[in-house]
Amino acid sequence: MTEFVQQLFNGLSLGSIYALIALGYTMIYGILRFINFAHGDVFMIGAFSGYYLAILFGFSSTSGAASILLAVVIMLCSMIICAVLGFTIEKLAYKPLRAMPKLTILITAIGVSLFLEYTGQLVFGADPKSFPTLVNNVPVFQISGAVIYSNPIVVLITALLLMLILRFIVRNTKLGTAMRAVSFNPTAASLMGININAVISFTFIVGSALAAAAGILFGLNYPKIDPLIGILYGLKAFVAAVLGGIGNILGAALGGMIIGLVETFVSGYISSTYRDAIAFAILILILLFKPTGLLGKKEIEKV
Repeated sequence: MTEFVQQLFNGLSLGSIYALIALGYTMIYGILRFINFAHGDVFMIGAFSGYYLAILFGFSSTSGAASILLAVVIMLCSMIICAVLGFTIEKLAYKPLRAMPKLTILITAIGVSLFLEYTGQLVFGADPKSFPTLVNNVPVFQISGAVIYSNPIVVLITALLLMLILRFIVRNTKLGTAMRAVSFNPTAASLMGININAVISFTFIVGSALAAAAGILFGLNYPKIDPLIGILYGLKAFVAAVLGGIGNILGAALGGMIIGLVETFVSGYISSTYRDAIAFAILILILLFKPTGLLGKKEIEKV
């Protein structure tokens, strides 16, 4: 029971990181109907933005200088940096190709992903970096003999708070209403006076900001970062989005949690060898038996 509780909190913490990244995939797909494979590398840029900002603020990889207030400032700054990056990527790489076939945009997304990865290696260096300690990881409470530390709780609470803010934006603001309208029928939305370009840019900004937050939370839990972390974690978040139902925001959050829990329990109870393989096994199964995902709906396309 002790190990189960420990693995449960670890899985929820990891799943919340996947969920934040998956939200970017699913929002962009919901608006533009294509997979932004560069999104995982925006997550990587967010982690490195937090790394260098933390060093600038005087943090180190050892505890002692931790500050929750400065950690919040660093996260917000990283989110702004990645929001600008996402906006720039959309304007320079995707907007000129919007009228082109989806395959063209998909190939471009892969190209942008490779550009960010190799530029990251050139600028940040290929060697892994130890993420500074933003919040001291201390014991908080015990459940059934399992000691629960603060970092997984901070990650989970922060991710849930960001998801609630996103839900409020989508459900209770004019831009959120416009996003839902464009997702449902972009032509009709345009005829009703909605600025499609502004909605698309806003979607990239929000999705990229959430990916940056995921990068900071990743640094709290897994203090080694490198320019290629966006590949594997981005793909797993994509699997989470497909599992929940690509284009469904609640589904992306649910899929992220499920992937995180399954991956953690498999690693803890079976073998860490299968840790990465299990996500892609789930992708194969979901495509075979429920291609629309857990909360996705079937769509009829005219040909």
